[in-house]
Amino acid sequence: MRNTIGIDAGGTLTKVAYLDDENEFQFKVFPSKDLTLVKEWIEANPNIEEIGITGGRTEQLLAKLKTKKSIDYVVEFDATIKGVKYLLKKEGHEIQKSIITNVGTGTSIHYMENDKHVRVGGTGIGGGTLTGLSTIITGLSDFNEITKIAKQGKREFIDLFVKDIFEGMNPPIEGHLTASNFGKVNILNHNDYPVPDLLATIQALVGEVITTLSIQYADTKNSETIIYIGSTLTNNDHLKEVIANYTILKKHKPIFLKDCGFSGAIGALLNKVEQRNIAQL
Repeated sequence: MRNTIGIDAGGTLTKVAYLDDENEFQFKVFPSKDLTLVKEWIEANPNIEEIGITGGRTEQLLAKLKTKKSIDYVVEFDATIKGVKYLLKKEGHEIQKSIITNVGTGTSIHYMENDKHVRVGGTGIGGGTLTGLSTIITGLSDFNEITKIAKQGKREFIDLFVKDIFEGMNPPIEGHLTASNFGKVNILNHNDYPVPDLLATIQALVGEVITTLSIQYADTKNSETIIYIGSTLTNNDHLKEVIANYTILKKHKPIFLKDCGFSGAIGALLNKVEQRNIAQL
């Protein structure tokens, strides 16, 4: 491990990025409800000398660390964009302007054009909604378990689709679009639904809200591309599929970066390296 790390202390997860001896990024994830685990990991790696940090729980984490290591804070939005630009270049994308939708505990939406970026909006719907509703409705609270089971589910008996309303007619819009999330529950009056179906429906609700907002901002900015990032998308193929299908249907191009959950941590690390290099001039 090199001596510099980047930390993104988020609402639910704290992400750490560092470079290995082959100069490749490696990652660690800790629950933000127990920042002591981050402290213990850093103390177990005494070669760490410099820390770049970002995220809403930065002050809480710094209070735990109480370290003399060299630490630089960077605003979360700036760190995220810096990380996104690095990952875009690494994966061979050449994009001048795009909407960037960061799906974390909640969702923040940015517009990036060349070297400038601005936050254009967001929503409280995100990974916290996914795990929160899943816990209340099914009793399952583990994110990995939720996303794994959701892939097996079907929405046909829970969501009301446009084709259901216009049965026997040609609908004025795409028939498979959702007319009402959970809209069939009162119509069919079923008392019991399979857990996979419930989780798939919750994921669809989250994905469709996020995508609808992203598309609206993309139209406003005349941007073809929407880059979706954030820890909620990590190993969550079902949610990516919901988002991608709707984005493409609305004639926009979705991009999912490989290490999309660590954009902020990568950006914090890169910022720290830049600040060190400037100081040495």
